[in-house]
Amino acid sequence: MPARTNLVYICSACGGAAAKWQGQCPQCAQWNTLEPQQAPSGATRSGLRGLAGPGSETVALHAAVESAPGRILTGQGELDRVLGGGLVPGSITLLGGDPGIGKSTLLLQLGAHLSGRHKVLYASGEESAAQVGVRAQRLGLGRTQMRFIADHELERVISAATEQGAELLLVDSIQTLQTSTAQTSAGGTTQLRECTAALVRFAKARNVSVIIVGHVTKEGMLAGPRALEHIVDTVLYFESEAGSRYRIVRAAKNRFGAVNELGFFAMTESGLREVANPSAIFLARAAESAPGSIVTVVREGGRPLLIELQALVDPMRFGAPRRVAQGLDANRIAMLLAVLHRHGGISLQDHDVFVNLVGGIEIGETAWDLAALLALASSRDNRAIPNSLIAFGEIGLTGEVRPIAYGEERLREAHKQGFRRAIIPADNAPRKPLPGLSVEVVTRVNEALDKVYG
Repeated sequence: MPARTNLVYICSACGGAAAKWQGQCPQCAQWNTLEPQQAPSGATRSGLRGLAGPGSETVALHAAVESAPGRILTGQGELDRVLGGGLVPGSITLLGGDPGIGKSTLLLQLGAHLSGRHKVLYASGEESAAQVGVRAQRLGLGRTQMRFIADHELERVISAATEQGAELLLVDSIQTLQTSTAQTSAGGTTQLRECTAALVRFAKARNVSVIIVGHVTKEGMLAGPRALEHIVDTVLYFESEAGSRYRIVRAAKNRFGAVNELGFFAMTESGLREVANPSAIFLARAAESAPGSIVTVVREGGRPLLIELQALVDPMRFGAPRRVAQGLDANRIAMLLAVLHRHGGISLQDHDVFVNLVGGIEIGETAWDLAALLALASSRDNRAIPNSLIAFGEIGLTGEVRPIAYGEERLREAHKQGFRRAIIPADNAPRKPLPGLSVEVVTRVNEALDKVYG
């Protein structure tokens, strides 16, 4: 006898469940977000009964590791870096980004490259086969073995992938799919959660790598409940500065690799091309040095990056002084201004301060502190810092210059890019000198200012 079904009410904001409808969600306190959904009545109150199917069995973990298939290389070194070494069979990856940034282009290039060695199915609910074919022709992908299906029904997409024996399933996008198990329209919270959960079950059961495209909100977050990011294996974000042809893919979550790893691409007429030397993106400086400009070395993911930091100090015209930071923490800039006044003897309380990282990247670490102070002093005094100089180090409230992680690796990257002088914390002094790079160590803020301007 089939199990009887009861109604359960799911919150569209947090994904929480309630036994009966009420105006406010008991878990996230949002109003009018509970939606009805059918649930088997045989489940216990804890929801544990029936989760383990009759085929479930225990396995030796070391045996499972030894028998696991190897990763699938995508053909894009930068994408492989972000994924942690390539696609893991049976994994599910969520790719988000602004409209037109290149998500579908990346999927099409990836599928075309892998279709020669693996069975690939591209499922689209937004474009027809003819439209995708025209885009593939524009990208110069030629004739590929990749299969295509245009359908909104998740069950038909999964059925086609099963029949084709697909090893890689590309879904563009999850907002256009709908399943018959949820009685809501496509793109709704319940549909997103149910479709993603079904794809996760399919990927694990069939050992198929699945990549799904997700839309983002105006705040830049993936649309839908945060439960989507919890149940997938990897979450990637496409980022780009307005008007720039460069794209950054950032791993916000990765069960098979490092988080916050970055991959750099350039959008060209023939599609996305990986950038082998990403530091060149952020070092497009003028031939002559300018006041307020300095290069620092930051570390994002597993690699050091040389980035130009610019500061502008301008006498305040009216009202309260402005403190504006692009790509950096504005509160930390305010703290550094206080340290510069107290321990460097430079007061900017009557000046507007603007600090910017060139290239549109955002940095969460504190290695740029010393470079920011030197750039602020340079802008105020209208004295240029030599183009051949780099600086990095964390600044403490007592004016000390504190060491940072991976100091030698940052110096080697600066040396490789042709810089000849570096001002760094004393505890980051290299064990072996680097030919052609003069390293000057400092322990206090005033020492650093004296070495540059004294």
